[in-house]
Amino acid sequence: MKRLTALILAFSLLVTIFLLYSSWLVGRSSERCYNDLEKVPPKKLALVLGTSKKLTNGHLNLYYQYRIKAAVELYKAGKVKYILVSGDNSTKHYDEPTAMKKDLIAQGVPGDKIFIDYAGFRTLDSVERCKKVFLEDDIIVVSQQFHNERAVFIARYKGVEAIGYNARDVNHHYGFKTQLREKFARAKAVLDLFLLRTRPKFYGETINIP
Repeated sequence: MKRLTALILAFSLLVTIFLLYSSWLVGRSSERCYNDLEKVPPKKLALVLGTSKKLTNGHLNLYYQYRIKAAVELYKAGKVKYILVSGDNSTKHYDEPTAMKKDLIAQGVPGDKIFIDYAGFRTLDSVERCKKVFLEDDIIVVSQQFHNERAVFIARYKGVEAIGYNARDVNHHYGFKTQLREKFARAKAVLDLFLLRTRPKFYGETINIP
């Protein structure tokens, strides 16, 4: 019994150390993520990472709302020429990128400046498909800071010269579950890149952004 307890404690310690190390490693990307719009270096393309527009209770998802606002800010400030919205479109009843495009257009971004990635099922897919399918390797990632840090970390590992523009975050109570999941998402990102060599679910034909 004592031996089993010792093994459980040792395993728990290793998991904790790995989670902390992963969070620290990914968090180092924070220096490449900007809060001040004026300080963001201009680039050709912004990659907006998807999330659901509505919560399960029917209310508007603030993560979504703030990402759209941040993307509009970049475009109207002349920081980017084009926007690529990338999200989950796994069923005909769930279409993150189309919703993002519609809302960007509603806020003044011309439709011909917006491209859609329908197979951005996860952050790794969105980033790698941006390079391999849309042929773009110098981008501004748009999401909340905790998400940008992970996306930039993945992007730079994949050979993409990425920086992040941080959308407004939500309060601690609203985002508690998301922040908790992020700790494990960072560990999964490290495993995907360094051990599992995970690839996107789909690639597909290349799409040229002018």
